[in-house]
Amino acid sequence: MAVLHNRVSNKELKELLNNNPEPRTTLSFYKYVRINNVEQFRNNLYIALKLLHAYGRIYVAHEGINAQMSVPTKNVEALKLALAETEILKNVRLNIAIDNNGKSFWVLTIKVKKHIVADNITDENFDASNTGKYLNAEAFNTLTNNSNTIVVDMRNHYEYEVGHFKNAIEVPSDSFRAQLPMAAEMLKDAKAKDIVMYCTGGIRCEKASAYLKHKGFTNVYHLEGGIINYTKTAKEQGLPNKFVGKNFVFDDRLGERITNDIIAKCHQCGSPADTHVNCLNQGCHLLFIQCNSCKEKYKGCCSQTCTNIIAMPVEAQIALRKGIKNDRMVFKKGRFNNKPN
Repeated sequence: MAVLHNRVSNKELKELLNNNPEPRTTLSFYKYVRINNVEQFRNNLYIALKLLHAYGRIYVAHEGINAQMSVPTKNVEALKLALAETEILKNVRLNIAIDNNGKSFWVLTIKVKKHIVADNITDENFDASNTGKYLNAEAFNTLTNNSNTIVVDMRNHYEYEVGHFKNAIEVPSDSFRAQLPMAAEMLKDAKAKDIVMYCTGGIRCEKASAYLKHKGFTNVYHLEGGIINYTKTAKEQGLPNKFVGKNFVFDDRLGERITNDIIAKCHQCGSPADTHVNCLNQGCHLLFIQCNSCKEKYKGCCSQTCTNIIAMPVEAQIALRKGIKNDRMVFKKGRFNNKPN
């Protein structure tokens, strides 16, 4: 019987990946499509991807699939063929990572979820397939050249902070479920205008465009393949790239450099910086932006308190964090003005 879950520790797998010189390709894909037997779909997919030595984080639900992953570069074409063998994944678009060192994932995890993107939508009349119109890179540039067009970033505030499209509106929240009603409220007086939504790979802005249409907006568009596909296409076609800064990604890299502009600030001292890190104190693990100077000063931690903790014996650190459960902890907007001591 096939093993359908990983049985090796993350530490061992990460070491194996870092010591393996074989080139790997990081990519992502998603599709909103009805999946009836989600568990069976998940198990079949796990077997197919395991054979290709794929690593990654994949969510499947009745509404579709959302995947961020890597495979040995030599297996990219085999991956396309394997996905095409599943009827609902034929012709699914693969977004190849911009900053592609292949060291993004070290274990294959496929989880069954209620939604592939948590939206908190309870209205039974909402139709996620009734989306806005796709825009390719050229069409995006053309439409956003119009000063009356509203460009909306449907990513979290810490993603927007390090990079975004010129003149894009931020919907300031840490979660997509909170952003949907916020975006509709922010745009309520612009229902007749052209509204262009974008995100990292397309999955969030596609659902967001359907939500705005559900709320009565008419001229709604979303960027096909998100920032990743836009950047790749603009480069291939010699188009002006309207994205400035860094593209945040949810894997071990935490960012892809698109332009050399540094538009964010260190959350500890306020100097220009756009490198996201997780606090080295495992009882904190806060996601924040840190410059090299503060990295040295605080030993990779978010505060002097956490710096003091990691200097303690390991047993004492474990005792301190016993019973503590950390969710997705992020540095709140503008907190460098009230930095921790």
